[in-house]
Amino acid sequence: MEIPEKEPKDFMTFKSQGEKRIPISVIEVNDKFILAIYKGKKGPADILIRYRQKLKNGKWSNIRTPKHIHWTVDILIKMFQEKSLTEKFIEELKRIWEEINPITEEERNNLELKEILNYDKETLERFKELNKYGEYNVKFLLLLARLLMLQEKTNYPEGNLFQTLLNKLKEGEDIFSILQTATLGKLG
Repeated sequence: MEIPEKEPKDFMTFKSQGEKRIPISVIEVNDKFILAIYKGKKGPADILIRYRQKLKNGKWSNIRTPKHIHWTVDILIKMFQEKSLTEKFIEELKRIWEEINPITEEERNNLELKEILNYDKETLERFKELNKYGEYNVKFLLLLARLLMLQEKTNYPEGNLFQTLLNKLKEGEDIFSILQTATLGKLG
């Protein structure tokens, strides 16, 4: 994959409120996605997650902030196409949720995205059929999910939004309830 005349860290550097934000780590997930993490501001170990996506016109998007609604809608699309396999994928995400622990500032500063993704090769193979559906491929979703879980467990140790969404998806809750939770963080 070619990043236009820039190193990945330069390509994913941005300004926010006059402050230059340089990524801790960048990964070229595939030829369609580049994902980066940064030091956040919600706490000493906060992770800020951003990505770029190759658009249909061949150009790269602006730097984007992933939200729960994005991956949730993608899972719903996959669910309508391959229900059984998507349910197994949700179970895998639930298993990962149970394994994820909050991180320290030092761990965050040394986080390498390639390490987070590398041990999921078996999982990638098991769920590759889901790559045919939705916007995101399984590789991107697994990395994004792990990072969002790390972010939630680090910043909100008592939080369970990600887990609640997984449960609602698995249980086949109505679309309004699922999307309301993903959008507003309402758990009821």
